[in-house]
Amino acid sequence: MPRTRDVASDRMFNEGPAPGAPLAARMRPRSLEEFVGQAHLVGPDGALTKVARPGYLPSMVLWGPPGSGKTTLARLVADRFGGQWKPISAVTSGVADIRQLVADARAVQSGGGRTVVFIDELHRFNKGQQDALLPHVEDGTIVLIGATTENPYYEINSPLLSRLRVYRLEPLGTDDLRAVIRRATADERGLAGRVMLSTEGEETLLDLSGGDARQALNVLEAAAAVAPDGTALGPEAIAEAAQQRLLAYDRVGDQHYEAASAFIKSMRGNDPDAALYWCASMIAAGEDPTFVARRIVIAASEDVGNADPRALQVAVAAMQAVEMIGLPEAQYALAQAAAYVASAPKSNRAGAGYFAALADVQERGRLPVPLHLRPSSHRRLAREHGYGKGYLFPHDFADADVDQQYLPDELAGRVYYEPSDQGLETQIGQRLERLRRARRGEGNPGNG
Repeated sequence: MPRTRDVASDRMFNEGPAPGAPLAARMRPRSLEEFVGQAHLVGPDGALTKVARPGYLPSMVLWGPPGSGKTTLARLVADRFGGQWKPISAVTSGVADIRQLVADARAVQSGGGRTVVFIDELHRFNKGQQDALLPHVEDGTIVLIGATTENPYYEINSPLLSRLRVYRLEPLGTDDLRAVIRRATADERGLAGRVMLSTEGEETLLDLSGGDARQALNVLEAAAAVAPDGTALGPEAIAEAAQQRLLAYDRVGDQHYEAASAFIKSMRGNDPDAALYWCASMIAAGEDPTFVARRIVIAASEDVGNADPRALQVAVAAMQAVEMIGLPEAQYALAQAAAYVASAPKSNRAGAGYFAALADVQERGRLPVPLHLRPSSHRRLAREHGYGKGYLFPHDFADADVDQQYLPDELAGRVYYEPSDQGLETQIGQRLERLRRARRGEGNPGNG
């Protein structure tokens, strides 16, 4: 198959960028053999190793966190396939750009060539732009490689996604990241041995990078830029270059939902330490504190419930504090509420009872209200026609309780709320049981 190329792109890719380019750009792998990590995709039995070959490449999405190698891997598999490489921006390109690209691809195709279109952050294309790609991916005019940090199953239109293979990239492991750092320190394209990393400095860099190769190389380059030749960069130099840990987090992406899920499950699981950690991790990464506060309120009602009704009061107060005073002071209120909810006894019986009742509503519809529970004019009509005994006012009876049907006739006797033996709900359960026994004539309900 003829191989047509974007000459400028090839020169930068194969010969490497200019010496003044960032270290991460200079160290970009030039072949799959140089590529580090993602063995499940490019190892001997990797998924991409099996499918990417000269003359054949399926359209795909590479999904993974920043610095995991999505762009580089896209270029390398496209290079193995052969064809014209056309990267476009999902931020600045519109439907008109896609049409022009498709017209160019058809011209290439008429000459026996193929076009590989690479779109970084594909999820940023709106529905119209994604729809504009669909027929041309489907008929093979273009081979599409999209890269995204977001879950494609949420962010890419189903019709387009059904034409793409999804390959998941993982953050680089410690050994892979170590190999990237050491190559950059020694390679002529990188630092060429001008500086070194002490053992402690290397460990600090690995720890701060969080599996992001680009971040690791950026910090390494910043530390090396101010160090004399021959220096062994220690943890202090690395920490100063990094300034602060970059937290892998996207307020609308997978990290957002994963951290929120861990936070909720930690509170539900009675682990205040984990709850405080995930709370802090979200706030430190720039999460909206009102989002965190709402999660605490939900947990206070859903997971603590009547086992400790004060949890909901504490949670709502914390949410109000966040709205009134904001960060950073509101961190104390969030911490107090998260720790309280996580430490409180747990019961989801009220919510479970509600959804059991809701299931009956959905199955049977809205059943008639018993006549004695209807407004006074209806009750009078019922008495006049001999329907029922009328409404009995509980406060007129001992213990403010009387045996009286409140559910619709079809559901009489149904029990939805069964208190647990946790916290205050133990007392609630005991009181309800006393009342129920008294209604059955099994003894005095007593006080409660």
